[in-house]
Amino acid sequence: MADLQSVEAALDALLDGVSPLDAEMVGTAQAAGRVLAEAVVAQLDVPPADNSAMDGYALRVADAGRALPVSQRIAAGSPPQPLEPGSCTRIFTGGEIPPGADCVVMQENVEVRDEGVVFPTNVPLGDNIRRRGRDVRAGSVLLGPGVRLEAAALGHLAGQGITEVMVRRRPRVALLSTGDEIVDPGQPLAPGQIYNSNRPMLRRLLERFGADVFMVATVPDDFDVTCQTLRQIAEQADVVVTTGGVSVGEEDHVKRALERLGHLDLWRLAMRPGKPLALGRIARCDRSEARFVGLPGNPVSGFVGAWVYLRPLMGALLGCPALAELPRLSARAAFATRTQARRHYMRVKLEFTAQGVVAQAFNDQNSAVLSSCVDADALAVIAENSEIAEGDWLDCLWLVEG
Repeated sequence: MADLQSVEAALDALLDGVSPLDAEMVGTAQAAGRVLAEAVVAQLDVPPADNSAMDGYALRVADAGRALPVSQRIAAGSPPQPLEPGSCTRIFTGGEIPPGADCVVMQENVEVRDEGVVFPTNVPLGDNIRRRGRDVRAGSVLLGPGVRLEAAALGHLAGQGITEVMVRRRPRVALLSTGDEIVDPGQPLAPGQIYNSNRPMLRRLLERFGADVFMVATVPDDFDVTCQTLRQIAEQADVVVTTGGVSVGEEDHVKRALERLGHLDLWRLAMRPGKPLALGRIARCDRSEARFVGLPGNPVSGFVGAWVYLRPLMGALLGCPALAELPRLSARAAFATRTQARRHYMRVKLEFTAQGVVAQAFNDQNSAVLSSCVDADALAVIAENSEIAEGDWLDCLWLVEG
């Protein structure tokens, strides 16, 4: 196994020379999941004025400890008048603090009498007031380049009244399945055939990683057809992803086709599952190149390969650092195992206990057993030529989008 390449070498080869794609302007209503191409600078203070954090009464601290008449009522969105000396203001959450008031006492802490509202003594200055610009200051960077626009970030943009943002173009990905034995769901199975589980699984993962999967197709086990298909699709795609056909069998044509059409960076890796994985580039007519990732046909190998390789590739094309590497956490093994010459990415379920995180491995870790991926929370990374006993600490890759 001396000729096997490391995962790190594969990632270096895959990402070598990759730069973020060009940018485009989109409406914020359509920007969910997109990645910012440039910083967004705040134009407004948030909140735009001092406002009340509570339903209660605004007053001067100096007037606390006695009964005060109510001189005005301020709901959220109502402009305030200056506070009359020796009075208080009925105010509601979000209401703008009237000029002259310097604290808010929540309504549960006052007593309303005929002669006025009685306040406690020793009210803190600024109590229950949310200051102007506490969240965002005009002129500050609201969101930086490379930020993925999920729920909170979209709310941040809306708080500034922003309707358009400059984002990275989604990587255009062609997803090809190889093998005469592969049949799409809904079609009858002939003897020796299986349904294509890789296609929907990988399409969903690629879309979660920010890709535009613009083409899905099945390529028969024919060398000339494989070459023709890859050549045509590379003209339209930023990345071509295939499943199957990258091993050493007589019907595994993808590796040879890639060598004819472009450049094969490497194809045998010291990892389990996923040893036969091809990484390279396909030449285009304009002398540019499409990136190529050839995943094994076994579904677990494709699943693990997508998280380990496709996710950081999409991150590099999108200029999104959060996608560069899966979050890591330490967990204690609830199992024992031993590895040989390949690093093992074991599918595990995580349990968060008072004593720490515990990783429970699925019993069958074979690369054809997709059920081990359905409930997997993480990939436990077991170094090559190592032995893990129950209770040992493990390095786990948490399977999250970004």
